[in-house]
Amino acid sequence: MFHDGLFQVPWSSYAPDLWTGLLRTLGYAAAGFVGAVLFGLLLALMRLNGSGWVRFPARLYTEIFKNVPLLAIIFVTYFGLASIGIRLDTFAAGTLSLVVFYAAYLSEIFRSALAGVHGDQREAAGALGLGPVATFTHVVLPQALRLALPGTNTMLVDLLKSTSLLVTIAAAELMTNAQLIASETFRALEVYLVIAAIYFVLCYPLSQALLWLERRVRRGAPLSLRRARRLREARALLAGES
Repeated sequence: MFHDGLFQVPWSSYAPDLWTGLLRTLGYAAAGFVGAVLFGLLLALMRLNGSGWVRFPARLYTEIFKNVPLLAIIFVTYFGLASIGIRLDTFAAGTLSLVVFYAAYLSEIFRSALAGVHGDQREAAGALGLGPVATFTHVVLPQALRLALPGTNTMLVDLLKSTSLLVTIAAAELMTNAQLIASETFRALEVYLVIAAIYFVLCYPLSQALLWLERRVRRGAPLSLRRARRLREARALLAGES
């Protein structure tokens, strides 16, 4: 009886659609995350600016979009903008929605991380002759990235799962394809269980890899290949001197 109820969908026939949906999902996640990180960092820097005229818009933006559901943002971006003549395709609208929503949360993470870098670090950099840009790039930002890593990793996994909400605008990602397969086969339970398993296979290894990265960084591992190369060169030089 269990066999009669489940595993009746001809998955081999739908494999190309699922593969396309998977790639589309990863595309939304990658583009949305990169955009949210860049925009979130800009908002964080604005929040830390000494001018109230710069801080206020960033703070207002953050408070608004932290308290608006992602689904509402998706509808506004895709349907709302179209009603006033601004028509975005599904990929642009979906990506923009993810960026707008997650930038608000990432800005708080980045703001806290940047504020967590002790002011003495900036003073020491200035004493060494580094300008404001060099101080931020080479002293403040690397330390802030380490502090922001746990929260940023959590947002990445959450963003990947949230791509499923783009089914509401038929964005051709995994959940949209699942909906189409379920409507054709009338096997909703089986279809959505399989899709849930695919999301688990995507998210669980990603979350574990990010935890591994956090542990490495906590032990002092460099975050960039350039810094790793410099660290190896420094160790080799010290070993040669000894």
